[in-house]
Formats: sequence, structure tokens, C-alpha cells
Amino acid sequence: MTPPLTKPATTAPLATAAANAPATPVPEPLVSTQWLADHLGAESLVVLDATVVLIGTPSGKARYLSGLDEHLIDGHIPGAIFAELFEVFSDPSGSFGFARPDDDLFAQGAASVGIDNNTTVVVYDSSLNQWAARIWWQFRAAGYDNVHVLDGGLTKWRTEGRETETGYNEPREVAGFTAAPRPELWVDKDFIASIVAGETDAALVCALPAKDYSGETGDRARRGHIPGSISIPAGRLIDRATNTFHRGEELTTRMAPVVGSARVVAYCSGGIASAASALALTLAGHDNVAIYDGSLNEWAADADAPLEVGAD
Repeated sequence: MTPPLTKPATTAPLATAAANAPATPVPEPLVSTQWLADHLGAESLVVLDATVVLIGTPSGKARYLSGLDEHLIDGHIPGAIFAELFEVFSDPSGSFGFARPDDDLFAQGAASVGIDNNTTVVVYDSSLNQWAARIWWQFRAAGYDNVHVLDGGLTKWRTEGRETETGYNEPREVAGFTAAPRPELWVDKDFIASIVAGETDAALVCALPAKDYSGETGDRARRGHIPGSISIPAGRLIDRATNTFHRGEELTTRMAPVVGSARVVAYCSGGIASAASALALTLAGHDNVAIYDGSLNEWAADADAPLEVGAD
């Protein structure tokens, strides 16, 4: 989807207090809405809106749409650039939706939204942070750590009465982005099969809602979860009162089933909710986490790949 080539007038002025000053480095994956408000306009700061919209269909099956119209018309954080997860930060030729782009395609996508290797990036969405986490994980896997998820996203930003604007922002021009890939942050179907077979020692975390895990619900013809998986729904990692990630003792309690696991692999339907889980696992101190990119969209499509139904 091609955005308009002109930038309409904004509905609210962009904060300028930090203009021409570098953004203060942040040591962890999250930044607060206050941090972002204090740094809007900072030199080399790029804010990305990764929103994807979920809608219902007459058949009852959920459908995902680009959040570009919502970004342009309903509004976004001042100065934000839209990050297209359908065509830019996914491989549209992939076998399954939202397939991760290869290193070259990802580098092109990063540069196309004004990001080089000197950029501080803050990414958000209008949902439960999972789309933003997906972009964050892709940068992490590309070896670039100066990328942060806005804790609470657009929901918290608006709840606090902060400024938004409508229309399109032109990305700044950069020479390019160079990746330093960390391939261990992704795993494939064969790796999952080795865990199921007991040949590889790793904990499998299913980030889907509990009823999808048990097989009571789900859009796939074959329902259930990968054998041996632990159910830790990504939605339960979010404080619904603030839309922010649980922290401290609360997060530790929710991650208790994987305490002591040397390696943790998160999956869901297509690698999106599992990105939020991977971020939460990182916050909880797990430093050996990977995402199964194909997730159940790939696994369940293979009639010979085992699935289990029922709760833990």
C-alpha cells in the first residue's frame, strides 16, 4: 500500500523541546510515554507506528488489515512514521502471513522508514504491544538493540491526554541500514520437531489465548498446541488497566512455568503474539529466547505434525 506523497496539516503541534538534541540512551526494551514525550523531536529519534487492525468477517473468521488508514485518519503520535507489517516488515512472498523478511529485505525496510545504524527507534501500536514487539524483535534479531517498545502504546498515550496528529510524515533519507544477524533468535519447524522428539532441551511457550491452546477455539482446521508446550498467553502479560507490561514480582510469577529453562521458544499462530511473549521473557531476565516464526500456521498445516488438545 503506497502512502500519499503530501503531508497534511497536523491536528496538534509536534513537541520541539528536544529538537536537535540526541535522544538519551535507554538500557532496556521499553520506554515510558513520559520518556517519549520528553524526547519527541530529538535528533536521530524515529518513532514507528506498527499498528495492524483486526476485524471480523461474515464467516466469523478474523482478518488482519494494515493500520495505515487508522494512522492517517484517526491519528498517531506526532512525527511518527508508519511501519507497514504487510509489505515492508514481512516477506509478502512467504508461505504464511507475516513471514519474517530475510536480512537484505529487512535492511531495505529499515532504511525505507528512515532508520540507519545511528538511530534511536521507539515503536508502538494501538493494541496490546504485540505488533510493536514484532518490529522490536526483528531489529533485535538483526543485531540492532537501540530499539524500544513504547510501554502502553497509543492506548496509554491517548489515555494520558497527550497530543496526536493526523496525516503522513515523510521518512528522513538515510544511506542505509546494516544488519548483524543473530540467527539463533529464530527457530524453524525442524527445530521444534527436535524439541517434541526430546532431542533438544528447550521449553516451548504457547502465547495464544488459553482456549486456543486447549483447542476449544482457533481458526485453523487442526486445533490445539504443540506437544509439551506451556500455556502463557501473551495477553496475560499485560496490565489491562494501563496497557503496559507487567513487571517485577507480577511478571516473575506469570513466567514461573519456565523458570530454570536454559532455552525458551515462543510461538503462537504466526509469530506476532509470541513476539510480545519474547519481550516479556527478556524483561523477566531470560537471555536465551527464540521465536518459531511459522508457529501454528506452519505446524498445523502439516498433517503429520502432532498436536495436543486440552489444558495443562
